Amino acid sequence: MAANKHNFSFSDTIAGYVDGFDKSSDTFEITTSDGRKYSARLAANSYAELVRNLDEPYQDATGQMRDMLTPGRHVFAYGIYYPDRDGATFEAMHLIFLGRAGDEYRFEAKDWWIKQIRALADYYLKAQFGSGPIDFRQYRTSVSDVGAALGATTRQETDTISRLVYGFASAYLLTGDDRYLEAAEKGTEYLRDHMRWIDEHEGVVYWYHAVDALPNGHERKVLASQFGDDFDAIPAYEQIYALAGPVQTYRITGDPRILRDAEMTVEMFDRYFLDREKGGYFSHLDPITFDPRAESLGKDRARKNWNSVGDHAPAYLINLYLATGEKRYADFLEYTFDTITKYFPNYDNSPFVQEKFFEDWSHDKEWGWQQNRGVVGHNLKIAWNLMRMQSLTPKPEYLAFAEKIAEIMPGVGGDKQRHGWYDVMERTVQPGQDAHRFAWHDRKAWWQQEQGILAYLILSGTQKKTSYLKQARESSAFYNAFFLDHDSGGVYFNV
Repeated sequence: MAANKHNFSFSDTIAGYVDGFDKSSDTFEITTSDGRKYSARLAANSYAELVRNLDEPYQDATGQMRDMLTPGRHVFAYGIYYPDRDGATFEAMHLIFLGRAGDEYRFEAKDWWIKQIRALADYYLKAQFGSGPIDFRQYRTSVSDVGAALGATTRQETDTISRLVYGFASAYLLTGDDRYLEAAEKGTEYLRDHMRWIDEHEGVVYWYHAVDALPNGHERKVLASQFGDDFDAIPAYEQIYALAGPVQTYRITGDPRILRDAEMTVEMFDRYFLDREKGGYFSHLDPITFDPRAESLGKDRARKNWNSVGDHAPAYLINLYLATGEKRYADFLEYTFDTITKYFPNYDNSPFVQEKFFEDWSHDKEWGWQQNRGVVGHNLKIAWNLMRMQSLTPKPEYLAFAEKIAEIMPGVGGDKQRHGWYDVMERTVQPGQDAHRFAWHDRKAWWQQEQGILAYLILSGTQKKTSYLKQARESSAFYNAFFLDHDSGGVYFNV
C-alpha cells in the first residue's frame, strides 16, 4: 500500500512553548508539550490576541506579537500547512497568548473564574427566564446557542434542572449575588414539588426522569428513563444527579427538608441499588419491581458501572458530607473509593480504567455504545475524586491510583498537538497500529476539559509537582481559548 504523503494544504493548530523568534525571517520556533519542534512563519496578515474571559472585549495583541514571541512563552498558533520542496511550511495566521507578560496566565487572576461563573449564571437566567421572574415552569431542557428554547417540546428533565441549580448555588457561593441563590432555592423547590416521589412507608425518595408540561396545564410524570441506553429502566446516575443541585443549595441554606430528601434518597440507594453480596451499586432497576436482576432490563440487567459506583462522590456525596460532617457519609465515601480502587484498574490490559462490569465484577466489554472503550473524562474524574478523598482519609492506594492516571492520560487521552482532552477511545491498540483509535470522532467535549482541569489542579495543589501544574495550565488554557462563546454567551458543548 502506498504511503500517505501530505502533498496538500490544510489548517491546524500548534500549541506549545516558544523557543525563539527570528526577526529577519519572521519565523519562530515552537515546541509542543511532548517535545516535538516546529518552525512557524508569520504572514503579512497574521494577527494575535490575548485569551479573554466571558463578557470581556476582544484583546488585540497584533502590534506587539513579534515582541511577545519570547523564549518559554505559552502560545496557540493556528495556521496553514503548505507542501513545499524542502518540507511543509507552516504559516501562523492567528496567535492566542495567555497573558501580556511572558509567564502570565490570565486565567490565574484571582477574579477570573468568579467573573466567568457570573457571566454563565447571567446567561442562563436570561436564557431560561428572560427578563421576567424566576419561574421554573418556564424551564426548557434544550436551548440554542443564543439562549432560545429549541423546538416545541415542553419536557423538563430532572437531572438538567438539578445541574442548573448546582450551577446557580455554586455561583452564589463564589459571588454572593442573591439572584443566584433565589434561582437555586426556587429550582430546588420545583424539583421537590414536581420531580420527587416520596414513600413515607418505606422511608425512601426517588426522582422522576422528567415531567411533560401538557397544553391543558396538567403535567405527565415520566419515571423510567427515556434515553436510549437506559430506556424503560431507572438508572442510578439519574437518581444520583437529581441530588446535585439540592445538596449544593443545602450547603447554603441548611434547609432541613432538603437534608431529609437526601437522607431518604441515600436510603433508596442502599435499599435497591446496593449489592450486599458482591459489593458496589447496580446501574439499573426495573421501574415496576425495582429489581436490578429483572429480565426486563436486557443489557442493563445485573450490571455495575462507573456512574453507579463512583458518581455519588462528585454529584452530591462530598457536598453532603461537607454540609453535615456525618460519619455515615464519610463511610459511604470511603466505601465508594475502596470499591473503585479495587475493581477499576486494569493496567495489564489497557491504559484506561475498566468502567463496565457484570454482577460479579467480571468485565463487560460488549455493553451498548461503550463496548471495549474508555472515556477519557472518567479516568480524569476518578483521579481528582481520589485526591479529594485522600485529603479526608489518606490511603497509599488512593494516591498511587490517582498518580497512575495522571501519568498515563496525557499520552493516550490528551491532544499533544493542540492541548485539550479527547472523548471516547478504544481501550486497546490493534495489531499494526501505534495509537489508540477514537470511538467516533476527535472532537472535544466541554466536560472532559472540566475533568482535566480539576484533576491536575488538585494534584498540583496537594502534591506540588511542576508537571501537574503544567498540565493544569495547558488544560485551562485550551478551555478558556476555545470553549467560551464570546458572541452569544455560554460555553460550547463540543469544539
